[in-house]
Amino acid sequence: MAEELNPAVSDLAADAAGPETETEEPIKQRKNGLYPGVSDELAENMKSGWADTELRDLEPIAQAAETAARRAALSARFPGERLVIPAGNLKTRSNDTEYSFRASVEYAYLTGNQTEDGVLVLEPRGEGHTATIYLLPRSNRENGEFWLNGQGELWVGRRHSLTEAEKLYGIPASDVRELADALREATGPVRVVRGYDAGIEAALADKVTAERDEELRVFLSEARLVKDEFEIGELQKAVDSTVRGFEDVVKVLDKAEATSERYIEGTFFLRARVEGNDVGYGSICAAGPHACTLHWVRNDGPVRSGDLLLLDAGVETHTYYTADVTRTLPINGRYSELQKKIYDAVYDAQEAGIAAVKPGAKYRDFHDASQRVLAERLVEWGLVEGPVERVLELGLQRRWTLHGTGHMLGMDVHDCAAARVESYVDGTLEPGMVLTVEPGLYFQADDLTVPEEYRGIGVRIEDDILVTADGNRNLSAGLPRRSDEVEEWMAALKG
Repeated sequence: MAEELNPAVSDLAADAAGPETETEEPIKQRKNGLYPGVSDELAENMKSGWADTELRDLEPIAQAAETAARRAALSARFPGERLVIPAGNLKTRSNDTEYSFRASVEYAYLTGNQTEDGVLVLEPRGEGHTATIYLLPRSNRENGEFWLNGQGELWVGRRHSLTEAEKLYGIPASDVRELADALREATGPVRVVRGYDAGIEAALADKVTAERDEELRVFLSEARLVKDEFEIGELQKAVDSTVRGFEDVVKVLDKAEATSERYIEGTFFLRARVEGNDVGYGSICAAGPHACTLHWVRNDGPVRSGDLLLLDAGVETHTYYTADVTRTLPINGRYSELQKKIYDAVYDAQEAGIAAVKPGAKYRDFHDASQRVLAERLVEWGLVEGPVERVLELGLQRRWTLHGTGHMLGMDVHDCAAARVESYVDGTLEPGMVLTVEPGLYFQADDLTVPEEYRGIGVRIEDDILVTADGNRNLSAGLPRRSDEVEEWMAALKG
């Protein structure tokens, strides 16, 4: 990584910037930088001799019509109120390096923009609102920011101009550096999505209340419960890439055996970065007894022939929609008799759960259907005393099933989390909803209540299910689920 210059001090920033920008913060000098400063001659030289790079033939982003419709729905819900939705700021990872930026879901959902420091503001106008997207403009070439500042475009890449942004997002764009002062002087009711931009929240501190702001956050979460056609298409893209990522992993299981679970993680990550934006969450590459840890993301354990690999992973698209798929695979390509028995029980539970996903059904129905099958098997195997109704009433199966059987899916892997309980977990399924169905059985390595041969076996099967007008569609059907089909699929991939 190149060492940042950042040598210029306040004199350079003020002298070069001119009267319009002399209030800008000076460019800070790096304490241990190799250049002590910038000569007047170099500063002047760097101002000129650059080609015009304005992009004039831009087309609106693919989801521009959808983001406009989402803003219209938001406007209708909060008439007469100023609405402020920030993207968020960069977060420091260590010293002067930052984490990769991911814009807030609320902001990206309403704009399609993904750049740090952006803010969407809906100003009340008549019976509706006027939207403005506030962004950082291109790096300043007069004051040297573009090459001296660590976030200048010669360091981190070119930003879109405000004119370009207007063309891309279909929203008037303004300089975000002027927004905080404007918000401080604003009058009338205001709501802000909290937790992303401390500066914006500070500017509104005397104008907002936690209760009203929470209503805004809840509305934006519930708005995502039913996906539009663009979103469904993006989720299918994410799933399709995820299927290919699982195929990649199967092909290199021998290399994982020679190294560790990290080889599996890295293999899937490559597919995610080549075909998408990132992984949608930390990949769970859990071999052997690690499969009994629900969110095993350390991925530093051994991969052994004869054990199972629980791979829970998802590619995130460039528009932030993520898949969430799990398969539990025999590392040597063949399930043992006991592994198959446990796997088939989970498969049957998932089949029952998927069958319960349909419009008009209660959201809880798929969970209840899956849990009943698992409880029946646990009673049948003598691991818990029946009858099944008693087991379910007391939740005794949860010692080995542990988690809920699924969740909403979208721009967050656990999407719509702020929605009201009556709209989500106590709600009714509608066409356009996308959820996971993911039952599991986990026999911990230290569980003395089960026979020794069960201990250390964990199985989960997870698919991404779209509620349709007449039932459901399994978006991840491209990955085999039945135990014999999994074995055949693995054998074919290994050649």
